[in-house]
Amino acid sequence: MTQDVSRSDVRLDNWRTAPFSRWAFQNVSEIVPSAVIRSNRLFEEATYDLGPFSDLQVSGLDGLDQPLEAFLEASDTDAFVVMRQGRLIAEWYAGHCDPACPHIIFSVSKSLTALLAGILVGRGKLSLSDLVVQHVPEAEGSAYADATVQQLLDMEISLDFEENYLDPHGAFNRYRRATAWAPDNPADPAPDLKTFLCSLQKGKSGHGVAHAYRSPNTDMTGIVLERASGVRLPTLFSGLLWQPLGASSDAMITVDRAGTSRAAGGMSVTARDLARTGELVRRKGGGIVPAGFIADLWTGGSRDAWVKGDQTTLFPEGRYRNYWYSSGSGELAAIGIHGQWIWIDPATETVIVKLSSQPLPVDAPLDQAIVSMLRLVSVKA
Repeated sequence: MTQDVSRSDVRLDNWRTAPFSRWAFQNVSEIVPSAVIRSNRLFEEATYDLGPFSDLQVSGLDGLDQPLEAFLEASDTDAFVVMRQGRLIAEWYAGHCDPACPHIIFSVSKSLTALLAGILVGRGKLSLSDLVVQHVPEAEGSAYADATVQQLLDMEISLDFEENYLDPHGAFNRYRRATAWAPDNPADPAPDLKTFLCSLQKGKSGHGVAHAYRSPNTDMTGIVLERASGVRLPTLFSGLLWQPLGASSDAMITVDRAGTSRAAGGMSVTARDLARTGELVRRKGGGIVPAGFIADLWTGGSRDAWVKGDQTTLFPEGRYRNYWYSSGSGELAAIGIHGQWIWIDPATETVIVKLSSQPLPVDAPLDQAIVSMLRLVSVKA
């Protein structure tokens, strides 16, 4: 618990805003209904030691060099973990952060959902060329009626929907209410999540033309995975990914009133377990996710669609594949709003996790400063 926020101050209408988020981001299940993703349930002692990075100087937002710890504090970091060659070499936690408590990872949930899709593809339960309606016939008549699973995973869906995190009244707010993330409006009650998704209509272009980052696509992917496997998403995550990769702590995923999981952003995990997930990707799937699916994260995805899309400034030379970002410089990233990161550098065999409670959902200048910091940490001996 933070010194300036008490539990009674945190409500469904303010949990994503500062200063309440510093507590809420590690206690989402107290605010939003959540399901457990069971782990191996092994106790771990945190080390609280930046180790070889204690004296590392990084560039702050003002352009001046500062110690890494000062940068972490200034960027509202809650947890920071570095692994090299699969070994934990450094970790840091803010004073209010409990290392054993799962932290919401927002859209990094998308990247983990994609790994689950890769496992189902490898087991012959799913094809990326499948039409969404083959698995979710209720999507007939929606934007997803003629979309493929691969287009869902690459965010190449033409959707009449704006990804506006600060929208207090429009479609994104209605979407949030459908996920049970915000108080409902009695004058305009939101439907359950699946009904909301199946009401979305196509935009002006066709699918597969441009990268268009829209979170509902991943929630639809979560439903597709459940239908393809016949298993509810939290159970699927636990059995196919979380326990096999060696996760020590239970993860959580938020659910709507009907129990539909928020695959787009509802997962909460510990920093160490998220680093293990990144290490699994660095090790080409570790025998859990097909190696070909992992290799495609770096080389697949349409460069043309990325250039035409709405996130180009993040990685000008990059591309997007299966809910992962390829930087264009050899690294791979999973990114969530309010400062959630997995950073994988194969050249230095490094995996870095940064979990945060940044006040703004998206802060482009800070993102660039974080990328520079992650690159410096990756190459530090």
